[in-house]
Amino acid sequence: MPSRRFGLSGKLLLLTIPLVMIAEVLIYVPAIANFRMNRLNDRLAAANTAALVLDAAPSGMVPESLARQILTSIGARAVAIKLGQQRRLLASADLPAAIDHDIDMRTMTVWSAIVDSFEMMLESGNQAIRVIGPAPGGAQFIETVIDEMPLRKAMYRFSRNLLLVSLGIAVLTAALVYLALHFLFVRPMRRLTASLAGFHEDPENPARIIVPSQRGDEIGVAERELSDMQRDLVSMLHQKSRLAALGLAVSKINHDLRNLLASSQLLSDQLASVPDPRVQRFAPKLMRSLERAIAFCQSTLSYGRAQEAAPDRRLIPIEPVVAEVRETAGLASDASIGWINAIERGLTVDADPDQLFRVLLNLVRNAAQALEGRPRSDAATTQIRVTGRREGAVAILEVSDTGPGVPARAREHLFEAFQSSGRPGGSGLGLAIAAELVRAHGGDIQLVEGTIGATFRIVIPDRPVELLTIRNERARA
Repeated sequence: MPSRRFGLSGKLLLLTIPLVMIAEVLIYVPAIANFRMNRLNDRLAAANTAALVLDAAPSGMVPESLARQILTSIGARAVAIKLGQQRRLLASADLPAAIDHDIDMRTMTVWSAIVDSFEMMLESGNQAIRVIGPAPGGAQFIETVIDEMPLRKAMYRFSRNLLLVSLGIAVLTAALVYLALHFLFVRPMRRLTASLAGFHEDPENPARIIVPSQRGDEIGVAERELSDMQRDLVSMLHQKSRLAALGLAVSKINHDLRNLLASSQLLSDQLASVPDPRVQRFAPKLMRSLERAIAFCQSTLSYGRAQEAAPDRRLIPIEPVVAEVRETAGLASDASIGWINAIERGLTVDADPDQLFRVLLNLVRNAAQALEGRPRSDAATTQIRVTGRREGAVAILEVSDTGPGVPARAREHLFEAFQSSGRPGGSGLGLAIAAELVRAHGGDIQLVEGTIGATFRIVIPDRPVELLTIRNERARA
């Protein structure tokens, strides 16, 4: 089994302890220097007191035994004072042969105090040091000779005590910081991580969506954003599953429907030989509709989805297409719905005739179904109006009706599949198919606001033509 790596909590703990120790080291360095300076100042203060006692003796003479007791009490070997140009030795006992170090407290700096402190702790042996400092009264300075070993031992004891206190503070601080970070950050992060892992295992299960807390910081924002993202993904996956199931069903239906349409096409071929004028009139249109249906079913079976082929664009007159749409929608013989054709005479559109037919047929059928759903008591005029005009290199077609209009809830996803159906039983595919076909032509389709009923505007631009090609064609002509 691979060794388990430290989690976020362990890393925080391992990081907190050395950081606290670094802070303690930064505190220890000036502290040890300050401890040494205080000890030396204490020695100078004791030496000043001893100097006053020794100087107050009659004739300045002190018995050797008393002088030795005084020096032992202040921890010094000698005490001297300088008055004017004269340096006077007040008391001495067991003076060393040589002085190893001189320390002048009058000119001591912070850096030199720190350096001298560590040098003293790293040395060995009992060396003699002379400490010089200011003297009371009219004296210039006072100096005392002391042993280095007692001071070094005192510095070691201070360092040990400070180290123990620092370790205790470090452990306590690390524990407090660890607990604070654990409850404030680590636990919420574990919750986010667990939610991500659980959602990854079953992304279609709404129960795996995280419930955001009421925190107002960045973690609370992350929880709310994650919850919204998971909800969107669940909704999207449900829609994808529905589309996949629908695609499979459509493929099965198209397989059988293609065979039925092929049989109907054979029957329509036989109808073409019937001499009846009415049959001769409608047979070509029936055959054309069957051919379109068979071709569309075949394309669905070939690609496994309703993938539209690239439009076969050419300049076509729009009026015959509109007339065929009216007849296919059954409005030519329906007197209950009025039909107004307001297309400019001779208007041509650079489009695929079959795809443009499907676009207009979807819009006209939607308009007819909206008019059929109106209450019988409504005395308003029921009509469908198709207009067309050209603005430069752009053809504009509009299909409008006098129905109740598009519901507000359907306008948000008007041209999305399975989203825009505003009537019971509707699949919501008509406008999505129309929008896909129009955009394949480089055009646009939109709902015109502020009109009676619903008005859909289709804008199809002409294809750009190279001038060199036109000039060559004219030259050949």
